[in-house]
Amino acid sequence: MHLDRLIEVLEVVATAGRPVTAREVQQATRIPKPTSYRLLQSLQDQRLLQAQGGDGGYVIGDRLIRIALLGKSDLDVCQVAAPLLQGATAAFNETVFLARFRNSRVELIHVETPRDPSRAYIHPGLGERPLHACSCSKAIAAFAEPDFQDFILRRAMRKYTEHTKITAAQLRQDFDQIRAQGFADCDQEIDIGVASVAAPIMVGNIGASFSVGAVGPIRRFQPQYRRQIGQELTVLATKISGAIQLCPAA
Repeated sequence: MHLDRLIEVLEVVATAGRPVTAREVQQATRIPKPTSYRLLQSLQDQRLLQAQGGDGGYVIGDRLIRIALLGKSDLDVCQVAAPLLQGATAAFNETVFLARFRNSRVELIHVETPRDPSRAYIHPGLGERPLHACSCSKAIAAFAEPDFQDFILRRAMRKYTEHTKITAAQLRQDFDQIRAQGFADCDQEIDIGVASVAAPIMVGNIGASFSVGAVGPIRRFQPQYRRQIGQELTVLATKISGAIQLCPAA
């Protein structure tokens, strides 16, 4: 019975689409007022619900959002994000990719390439990326919890090229710049002649669980061009976040 009531309260808040006050929860569930308040407090203590200041009501908490995200497969995410990525590929005429953070790793899970047969482009491949030397990883790490950033900085960092940043001081400075401008930059840090830029995809209150980016040859991906694409990627990231949150878990 206790679990049934907890679920009932969660359903009321989750389906409202706005902050729900304690009074509204009690009226919707018809659970006695003292019990309703205890349930709300228990759910808040476990970060399944989050109180908006004062009597602003309750919204879904970061822990519940994280649980819901874990239930969404790469296929689910790629299906809802693909049309947006294809639109960006056509607009930039560059390769666009989607990356995902889980289990302390960042992986590229989807890539869209230009359809222009005369266009030379770079395909970055799929799978795990270094946490310290790729725009898709740094876009996520810069907005991550301090513990995860410390995890990256404590690890041995491979120097892929002369441009790879491998000291904690360099990475912290990089993270500061990424947070300030809203996107990450990779200037030949993994392969000479290849540059990329990526923006974090923020989902609810849990930080950046994904990132979206573009990659190409350095002869085109000069600093000003990367800044331009980076700013557009931040707008795209917001759209992808909305699509991911609306897609049902498999």
